[in-house]
Amino acid sequence: MRSFGYNDLWFILEAAQWTIALSLMAFLGGGIVGLLVALGRTTEYRPARALAMGFIQLFRGTPLLLQLFLVFFGAPVIGLDINPWLAAATALTLNSGAFLGEIWRGCIEAIPRGQWEAAEALGLSYRNKMRYVVLPQALRIAVPPTVGYLVQIVKGTSLAAIIGFTELTRAGQIINNATFQPMIVFTVVAVIYFFLCWPLSLLAAYMERRLAVSLAQ
Repeated sequence: MRSFGYNDLWFILEAAQWTIALSLMAFLGGGIVGLLVALGRTTEYRPARALAMGFIQLFRGTPLLLQLFLVFFGAPVIGLDINPWLAAATALTLNSGAFLGEIWRGCIEAIPRGQWEAAEALGLSYRNKMRYVVLPQALRIAVPPTVGYLVQIVKGTSLAAIIGFTELTRAGQIINNATFQPMIVFTVVAVIYFFLCWPLSLLAAYMERRLAVSLAQ
């Protein structure tokens, strides 16, 4: 047994880079999936609405940990060779897509009906109505809750440690197994998580205030 030292701290900080990378991967991939889900939920095409709703219910109604297990252990069953990084990125992307899709669906539906009716009066197709009228306005509303949800993605990456992906939490587990100093090790891990999430929380709160002011004018 040894004491927690500089090399251990450096190892944890290096692992934090993978937490950031996994968070960005989940956010960008989830953003693409979420946009498709949000558009599916607001389209007039009933099968697309049903498919999007089923996707949301599946991934919001089951634990993220279970989704990680199903991707990591289920992929080899169907003949796919998958590593912890790809499994974690896939599960987090799908999970984030469901939550972001529902957030953005609410933002789209928050646009006043008059805007929708004006676009229809101009004879715009659904695609052009979304592209030129609805989505630009919904984007402004969506930014604060989207940034706020990014905090949840960062914290959610900690579950990837369960399938062996060496991110921040997994690095803490490895160092704790070598030093047997859980209070020191996991306090350091918690502090790093705090400094990753705190600026995002402040940014989301700032954007919410800006949005409230602009809507009040």
